[in-house]
Amino acid sequence: MADAVRHRGPDDEGIFLAQDIGLVHRRLSIIDVESGHQPMADEGGNVVVFNGEIYNYLELRKELGGDGAFKTHSDTEVILKAYQAYGLDCVDRFVGMFAFAIWDGRRLVLARDRLGIKPLYYACTPGGITFASEIKSLIAAKLVRPALNEEQLGAYLAVGYVPGGQTLFKGVRKLPPGTVMCVDKTGIETRRYWKLQFAQHDMGLGDAQERLRDLLEDAIDIRLRSDVPLGVFLSGGLDSSAIVALLAPKLSRPLETFSVYYDMPGFNETKFARLVADRYATVHREIEVTPQMFLEFLPRYIQHMDEPVTEAAGISLYYVAKLAREHVTVVLSGEGADEILAGYEIYGFMQAIERYRKVPGPLRSVLNFLWRRSGDKRIRKYGALAELPIEQRYLGVSLYDSADLRSGEEALVNEGVWARMGGGDQFKAEVAHLYREAAATSRLNQMLYVDINTWLVDDILLKADKMSMAASVELRVPFLDHRLVEFCAILPDALKLKLGNGKYLLRKAVGGLLPQPITKRRKMGFPTPLEYLFREGLYKEFKEILLDDATARHGIFNRKVINKLLREHEEGQDRHKRLWQILVFELWQRTYMDGCGI
Repeated sequence: MADAVRHRGPDDEGIFLAQDIGLVHRRLSIIDVESGHQPMADEGGNVVVFNGEIYNYLELRKELGGDGAFKTHSDTEVILKAYQAYGLDCVDRFVGMFAFAIWDGRRLVLARDRLGIKPLYYACTPGGITFASEIKSLIAAKLVRPALNEEQLGAYLAVGYVPGGQTLFKGVRKLPPGTVMCVDKTGIETRRYWKLQFAQHDMGLGDAQERLRDLLEDAIDIRLRSDVPLGVFLSGGLDSSAIVALLAPKLSRPLETFSVYYDMPGFNETKFARLVADRYATVHREIEVTPQMFLEFLPRYIQHMDEPVTEAAGISLYYVAKLAREHVTVVLSGEGADEILAGYEIYGFMQAIERYRKVPGPLRSVLNFLWRRSGDKRIRKYGALAELPIEQRYLGVSLYDSADLRSGEEALVNEGVWARMGGGDQFKAEVAHLYREAAATSRLNQMLYVDINTWLVDDILLKADKMSMAASVELRVPFLDHRLVEFCAILPDALKLKLGNGKYLLRKAVGGLLPQPITKRRKMGFPTPLEYLFREGLYKEFKEILLDDATARHGIFNRKVINKLLREHEEGQDRHKRLWQILVFELWQRTYMDGCGI
């Protein structure tokens, strides 16, 4: 199990064995490099293994008796002391990203941080329970036999990942964010200790700006606690640029920043990153990803991600993390800002639909007639969405077109598989549940709640964790400090999304610190030219994988439909999104189900 995740902790290894428990840890040494070895035990016999950081560990040390009560300077020992003092309620006091396991001689306690920044997988087996930071450890222990969970295939085909507590591995589950699980000889109990609560408080722009900036600065400051070098992933977008602007002036040495790009129009943000790097005199480094580099890393991307996730930007993230690892061990980045402050373009479209739905009936009938006959595909799409209830209108930021999934001869999924996966409605049921949980808030906040609990945790943060750890880099995300997230949840909608433009308050709060081209530009994220790679760069290689005998043997997809998608894409219709999804899934099957990559 330890060997399978050596990349997560190349610095140290420890094992604890007792009658009822076995714990193993691989360490990436960040805080108290000398004495922070794990598994760590206290004088009462409690033993912990821990992945992540408790950023407020210095404050908690004082609260728990001061330096005299501790044998080390590590945040790991703070978890043990807090568990001694507060029991399961210790998690309420932690500011951080974490997945940890505590064995106290009678029960096993598993816990995951509030936003799900760190992963934690588990499986119930005939002999008890097995758990790990990555699924490949469960497989390496031979306690989990890789098998496809066909019931969740519909969710993957809907959004490109599996949301919620399930995975595509039969029997393997994810501990949800903000959850504690207790396991003893009587069984298993889970408790949700944190759930984001939305409300809208009246506040002026000036006060909100000041509060947001104070919280973001504190979130950055507390994440500087490290005994090893630290840098920032600087894309040139608003979020990472804001971190650089607030962080660089605090340091006594130049800040290290890192960027990644593809050398083609629309996929190279380096000029924006350099604007920020020049203003704050950072030591700035860049790496270009070529199509060949993309192809070479693709099998390792599949293996490192564990789950099939269609987040191609993860490959860019790996290469920039690999570059960073040559100079630093800890990196800050801007993940989470779009989900807490409505940064995606889709929210503006949805806001426009809400206004459209308030148009008086007779006028709306005329407009309905016009949009149905429009030659603009986007107008027809959003016009049709306007007629649906919110639970069907907005299913998440990464939703795929499901038209090609219908059963029959022209369906992408073979008929027998379609029947076993229940028609692919699992994701819709998950989203409907989330809308019910957030029913008391605004439409915008309901959409943010859906994305925070699906796309953010099971795609964006999973990619961020797995790809940074693949390069043995610890990634810290100040925008997901839970205190900042809770503040954004009480902001009026107009301070998040104004005239269709997201992250309005953040732009105001840091506008004076950044060049205008940064604050005015549209979001890009880690750029990945997938459409180009499928049309020219790697089309031949991808086509061979999609049509070879191994894909056919798996029996999931209709080969005739795959051929049709490839042909349409070659002729100019953009089908890269669905083709990439099939490609990732098939490579994942070969790696884990067929045992080609373990």
